[in-house]
Amino acid sequence: MNPKAGLRPGGRSARVQAAVHQAVRDLIAEQGRSALTVPLIAARAGVTPSTLYRRWGELADLLADVALDQLRADAEPVETGSLLGDLMAWAEQYLEEMSSEPGRAMMRDVLAGQSRATPAPSSQCASYLQSQLDLILQRWPSPGQVLPTAQALMDGVVAPIIFRVLFGPEPPSPAQLRAWVQACLDHAQR
Repeated sequence: MNPKAGLRPGGRSARVQAAVHQAVRDLIAEQGRSALTVPLIAARAGVTPSTLYRRWGELADLLADVALDQLRADAEPVETGSLLGDLMAWAEQYLEEMSSEPGRAMMRDVLAGQSRATPAPSSQCASYLQSQLDLILQRWPSPGQVLPTAQALMDGVVAPIIFRVLFGPEPPSPAQLRAWVQACLDHAQR
């Protein structure tokens, strides 16, 4: 994958990226993921296959880029009036999105797009998630209160969600999710 593929370019490059991403999403909805080919996507997007190969390298990297784009939130995390509430609302939404079939497909695409991408789609995904958690944590500065770091929340909440969604018998329950969030908050206070 071209290092620039994950960026949000301007001008013609932005129009090409938007058209290609939309073509991928439309074709998946119409024909399913297994039917995707670079020539089919290029034809739908109105570009040549060489444009896709030059920009993304291979289909897996293109799918990873589309998945990363879909993971970006349209809005800031919800404000509920408490740190625990904000973290729970964010974690519940993340769990809901990732445990859906489209969410699982996005995670598989991100993992499959590791071949040549710089930075790797998984690290881009982690950076995005960390920035969301940082936004929540920045809302709650309180003298004397120690907050968990975004990395601690990634390790204690996001990682178990991903593991359970991809490899577990079932996604975590709301009670498990709450316990993970609370454990991160409690651990930061020690």
